[in-house]
Amino acid sequence: MSTTSTDRFFESPVLGHPAGLFVLFFTEMWERFSYYGMRVLLVLFLTSSITGMNPGWGWERKGALALYGTYTSLVYITPIIGGWLADNKIGYRMAVVYGAIVMTLGHLFMAFETENFLYLGIGALIIGNGLFKPNMTSIISHMYKNHPEKKDGAFTLYYMGVNAGAFLGILLCGTLGEKYHWSWGFGLAGI
Repeated sequence: MSTTSTDRFFESPVLGHPAGLFVLFFTEMWERFSYYGMRVLLVLFLTSSITGMNPGWGWERKGALALYGTYTSLVYITPIIGGWLADNKIGYRMAVVYGAIVMTLGHLFMAFETENFLYLGIGALIIGNGLFKPNMTSIISHMYKNHPEKKDGAFTLYYMGVNAGAFLGILLCGTLGEKYHWSWGFGLAGI
């Protein structure tokens, strides 16, 4: 039996899985940290009082939730386009790289706390997530093409990163943004 390119991943395993799986684990953990960290802050920041120690923008709840709903719906629709681009134009790996860069810029924009940068940041987060999200699982699936017996374990580890990132993002970004300063919370989500 000849060695394929995916078999190279298994030459130096960690816990029976290729080291690359743990890179994907932490990458997805970061992405979920940023998504849930920003998500917990967005409505709080927009609806907080415009006076006091940590002023928000004083939006009405209805407008803030409409923006949040639009953002969330587009985050779940754009992976269709990102998956198509990866399949037909740029490849899975480059889609993940481009998506991560665009999402990082989106968080940077949101840390400026101006209306133009808010919309620019949300747009960048939507586009970046569309490129990033569908292609992480495609990379894992491709890595385990010749090792289907290990694929379930790989996805279990991967989704542990998803859950850990979501929990930590809500906890840390929400606390930092609400207790100290909104831009610090948005900035932490981008780190």
